[in-house]
Amino acid sequence: MIKALLLAASLAAVPAQASSVFVSITGVRNASGHVRVAVCTKAEFLKPHCLYTGNAPAAQGSVLVVVPDVPPGTYAAQAFHDENDNGVIDRNIFGIPTEGLGFSNNAKMFFGPPRFDAAAFAVGGTNVRITFSLRYY
Repeated sequence: MIKALLLAASLAAVPAQASSVFVSITGVRNASGHVRVAVCTKAEFLKPHCLYTGNAPAAQGSVLVVVPDVPPGTYAAQAFHDENDNGVIDRNIFGIPTEGLGFSNNAKMFFGPPRFDAAAFAVGGTNVRITFSLRYY
């Protein structure tokens, strides 16, 4: 009986398994640079740095980016086409992005960035596959 209780307690203490998030990005306009993806918590969303990231060389049309080791939770993904590989979203003098930008669930930008809830998706104990498009303004 004690062995059964110890086994049950040890299994309950095992943390939930991290997953990979496979992000298919469509609408990539050319093969310059990289497509960069960040999978963000609500606190990190729209900030310069998110804990879970991945990138892949750009290719015209679509690109698959894998973001590994994401623990279970609710996240939103943001992606951009870093055409000049400088690691930041370039903007024009009015602050409008000059490189492709997109969010999970194809959350729209209306007079500013989307809300976290519009882009949110769940990560459980299995790998997740999401698809969304880049927009060039």
